[in-house]
Amino acid sequence: MYPEDRVLVGVINRKLDLEKAQLEHWYRIPQGRVSGGIYTEYVAFFLSRNFNELNGGIHYYARRTGIELAHRRDLLPDEANHSRADNVYHKLQLGELRRKDPPILNPTKRPIAFIYTTWDRFEQARVIADLYSEADWFVARVYRSLAQSGVPSERTERIWEASRISEDGGAQLRIECVDGIVIASTSAREEHVIPLTAGPLPDAVYVARDAILAEVEAKGGWIMINTSIEE
Repeated sequence: MYPEDRVLVGVINRKLDLEKAQLEHWYRIPQGRVSGGIYTEYVAFFLSRNFNELNGGIHYYARRTGIELAHRRDLLPDEANHSRADNVYHKLQLGELRRKDPPILNPTKRPIAFIYTTWDRFEQARVIADLYSEADWFVARVYRSLAQSGVPSERTERIWEASRISEDGGAQLRIECVDGIVIASTSAREEHVIPLTAGPLPDAVYVARDAILAEVEAKGGWIMINTSIEE
């Protein structure tokens, strides 16, 4: 384990999926659900419901040992009639599940989808907020400001240590629009990505928000996106 090792935090909603991770050593993610690809040395698990006293925290993690693509019906043959049986999933192959002690809790009830973080942050974390860098917090503020303006966006946090450049680059906000996708990023190296540069608050948030809103309007306005976790 190295401080810069990458950790992907995923959500487990069902006891069956936790059993698959514990006994069969794999975890599934819908293809395309984590935009930019899956690059991680470790996978940690946030238990969202149906887990009694373990509900609402990260209690387990495992090393990722491999990855492949598979249809849901092949991963879960007992659920062959599921509405997403023909969907393709990333099957992350895992080592032995280990307990995170103490666990990482979510006292503010922050919505959880997928979180990228680093091993040193994960090891020291006591609450979900500890997994995020300053850049992530800036993106979160811009996200909330957009929501208050009536524009929902999908957040993709992919921040490692500053000394390590991630493959998919930076913490992002993505907004589905009528004429395409608006992307704003803390690591904007591409021509059509709006740079998110932290500065004195709250002015820096307003500047970023207004630049995004202008681009959203130029692309015909936002359309609703589905950010739920598929089961």
